[in-house]
Amino acid sequence: MGKEAFGLAAKDNSGVLSPFRFSRRETGEKDVKFKVLFCGICHSDLHMIKNDWGVSTYPLVPGHEIVGVVTEVGSKVTKFKTGDKVGVGCMVGSCGSCDSCTEGLENYCPKTIQTYGFKYYDDTITYGGYSDNMVCDEGFIIRIPENLPLDAAAPLLCAGITVYSPLKYHGLDKPGMHIGVVGLGGLGHVAVKFAKAMGLKVTVISTSDSKRDEAINRLGADSFVVSRDQKQIKDAMRTLDGIINTVSATHSLLPLLGLLKPKGKLVMVGVPEKPLELPVMPLIFERKMVMGSMIGGIKETQEMVDMAGKHNITADIELISADYVNTAMERLEKADVRYRFVIDVANTLKPAP
Repeated sequence: MGKEAFGLAAKDNSGVLSPFRFSRRETGEKDVKFKVLFCGICHSDLHMIKNDWGVSTYPLVPGHEIVGVVTEVGSKVTKFKTGDKVGVGCMVGSCGSCDSCTEGLENYCPKTIQTYGFKYYDDTITYGGYSDNMVCDEGFIIRIPENLPLDAAAPLLCAGITVYSPLKYHGLDKPGMHIGVVGLGGLGHVAVKFAKAMGLKVTVISTSDSKRDEAINRLGADSFVVSRDQKQIKDAMRTLDGIINTVSATHSLLPLLGLLKPKGKLVMVGVPEKPLELPVMPLIFERKMVMGSMIGGIKETQEMVDMAGKHNITADIELISADYVNTAMERLEKADVRYRFVIDVANTLKPAP
């Protein structure tokens, strides 16, 4: 018999979350239990709530940007103790033996168990961080640096690693390199911060001029290009070593490929709902590459969070109460957030008496 938990769940695909009591499993010998203090709201939470991808199971408790304080550890836990500040990101399990797992890339394991809405080893369904407590195998727990505020650190566990991993893997992290960041939202603004901390020159690419001042004067980007302005695109042609594309709306890749130097890399981390056209000529004649990337393994995620601690990198957040979540989802659908909603779980998620 598990231990009682309380959270917010989608009961169907209407997009509405409501109070939900459920059971967490007992803390096993390799498990860490922690009190959830804050949980970020990722755009994929919205997709899952509404079953946009056709894989949702209900009731569904979302949330995979989860941070809190350890309250209990299993008898064989060696990495954590009561009182530690910890977090859980997008996954809570994997097979542990495939090539991806042995390379520290649990995120690409074909048997990865995601933090919510997936079957765990014991055939129970995983529940996410829109809840008052969390139980997770210590191998999937991330230690949060003491100097980072937990509320603003929470989005790093998805948004942060999503942009950090491709910069590292594709060698786009060398000081002096010039990268582009497409879209200045939840992912994009964190990408700018990490890129600048790595010593890169950064150009933000957006569909309008409205975020120019924000990008350059507050986030520290070096330049700004409006993708719908043909002159600006022409002036920036062949200047970028790589591009991190965070946009999830349907858009043309041709102007972005034109911004790359020969052998440049366009990395897709946003997930458009419809297929995009792929122009082949720039790939063939200038050896340019288009690839995708998603989060990172546990080792790399810890590395990312540690770097964030060293450089004081956090997400720009709007802290909300639990009873505001449905309104936040409506605003998120309209991109009306700067740049990440985070739920103040510990102070505002209270069961009805």
